[in-house]
Amino acid sequence: LNVTEEKFVLDTLAGCIEYKSLLDVVVNAFFVRDGRYCLISERNLYIVICYLATFQLEELGLQQFSRIVKSLDTAKMQKFLRFFFNALYLNTWIKDEWSKFYDSPYVKENWIDPLLRWQPKVQQLIEQLTDKLSNRTTTVKTSRVTQPEEFNLTVPKPRAIPVPLPIGVLEKSLPVPPSTYKPPKEKKQLEKIKTKNRRKAQTHYVQQQLFLIAVTKCLFILFTSTNASSPSQSASCSYQDLLFTYLLVLIDNIPIKLNAAAILREGALYQRKMEQELKRVENLLRGARDPSEFLEWQKQMRGKDLEEQLAEIECRRLQGKLSYEEAVLAHQNVVQENKKKADLMREEKAELMHQYAEKRLQEQKEMRELVEQVVEGHKNAKQAKIKLQKYKQQIVQEVCEENRELLRQALEDEEEKLTKRYELIQQIRAIASLPSLRHKFVDLTETGGHGLICEMSIVELRERLALLREAQKAAEEEKRDQIIHEKQAKEQLLLEKLDQISMFRAELGRAAALKQEEKKRKSQPGERPMKDERILNLQKKIVEKTMERKKQAGLL
Repeated sequence: LNVTEEKFVLDTLAGCIEYKSLLDVVVNAFFVRDGRYCLISERNLYIVICYLATFQLEELGLQQFSRIVKSLDTAKMQKFLRFFFNALYLNTWIKDEWSKFYDSPYVKENWIDPLLRWQPKVQQLIEQLTDKLSNRTTTVKTSRVTQPEEFNLTVPKPRAIPVPLPIGVLEKSLPVPPSTYKPPKEKKQLEKIKTKNRRKAQTHYVQQQLFLIAVTKCLFILFTSTNASSPSQSASCSYQDLLFTYLLVLIDNIPIKLNAAAILREGALYQRKMEQELKRVENLLRGARDPSEFLEWQKQMRGKDLEEQLAEIECRRLQGKLSYEEAVLAHQNVVQENKKKADLMREEKAELMHQYAEKRLQEQKEMRELVEQVVEGHKNAKQAKIKLQKYKQQIVQEVCEENRELLRQALEDEEEKLTKRYELIQQIRAIASLPSLRHKFVDLTETGGHGLICEMSIVELRERLALLREAQKAAEEEKRDQIIHEKQAKEQLLLEKLDQISMFRAELGRAAALKQEEKKRKSQPGERPMKDERILNLQKKIVEKTMERKKQAGLL
């Protein structure tokens, strides 16, 4: 190469290395979007073209740049330039990505604005490349048509007719056993058991229904007899009480299957009740009073408190209803006031819109004057830009020379590192090639020799494990015997508890029957609670407010 060509090549290489991060952004995006089907081996070609278009276009000039582009593949260059000189891409994501590495005003002034300025001229170059692609004529080579020739094959000999194989006679198969067509015996037995259980359930259901019908008839007769004449009243009442007690005993003696926890729980309950009853009897024997009178007084007082609470609840409900009626009236008054305010707001809005329109017209006049001033300022700014470009070109040349020296130093450092690594790898391979002892003989009667007090050989360890297993088996057998004894004791305790429960249930049934008789004797008609004066006053107020609300709604 000439001196000038060598300098141009070195400057281009240094620039590509210096601005690698910026160029990678554009080339990577090109391979993702428009260059999906381009070869990765052509990546450096696109990097160089991107560098020349961004940093060297003003020095080279459009004519020299177009000569470089046209000397390369037309389709690839047309695709890449159309992608890179897209004004939308330059103003959006390319500018944003380059601003991550350099300041955004510096990027805009030095790189994006020059590219946008060259964009119309480069667009003409792209159109020339597209025209060249569309007018390209493909020369098709005329190939000679192949003439098929027949194969020189040997004539096959006629095949001999094969001897037919003898047809084998099948052996007689065993007949199907008759048991396959007969149902199994187990099925018949299951059907018999099913029919038997069904009959038993039907008879039990019929008996239950008959018993219920008889009980209802008896109750109906007793009810009619109580409403009849007085001579037979005492006999009917006694018969009715006897029937009621009989039904209670029947209900209490229904067999219920209980588990162990339920039996123990019920036994503890009855035991607690028995202890309480014994304490009560002891207290009475010592001279304590019977708390029945106090309990009755307490019941009456609780009834009065309950009536007062119900009256208070009713008052609160009526007060809530009254406040609702008042709120509805207040809402209607607010609606009327809001209508008046809305009319005033509309009038104010019309006045404000008129003022805004006048202000807008004045601002438009001021903006026109500003635009004229800015246009005059742009004309003076072009000369300052030309001076800046010359100064920047000098700075770039100085930076390129410094980069070359740095590259040479970096290459020397890398060579030194590679030589050191090569020497280390040779030493490691030499150490790995030395032979090593792989076989080791083990004696099971010897210890490890680590110098610990609890060291033992494998043989001793096995003997100790065998002794431990025997001791574990003996402990398991003892525990099993203990569990069996505990189980038997628990079963005995459950049987005793069941006997106690049955006895207590019978006694409780009798006590319940007696208590029911006493309740019937003492029962009297209760007094109806009178209404509170506060409730009546609130109801009157609610009626008045509803009438007022309806009148107000009619007016609205």
